[in-house]
Amino acid sequence: MKEKFELAREEVQKLKSKPNNTELLKLYGLYKQATEGDVKGDRPGTFDIKGQFKYDFWKRYLGKGEEESMGEYIALVDTLKEKYGMEEA
Repeated sequence: MKEKFELAREEVQKLKSKPNNTELLKLYGLYKQATEGDVKGDRPGTFDIKGQFKYDFWKRYLGKGEEESMGEYIALVDTLKEKYGMEEA
């Protein structure tokens, strides 16, 4: 699973187009959950809007295990590859 996860992490960097903000936040949340576990610390303050969104999306996956998070990340990357296509090597 870890090899597939690392491959997906590399592949997402090679998409022809940048995913939309929601897709990027989902990728972030699943990646953080898979690599670090449950979100820690306090939610960023009012003036850190980007930080708040990142925190909130990571928190969506609270309690989800490493393997499950990796699997969902891989599935999301596969969906994004179909949607945006991959750059030629």
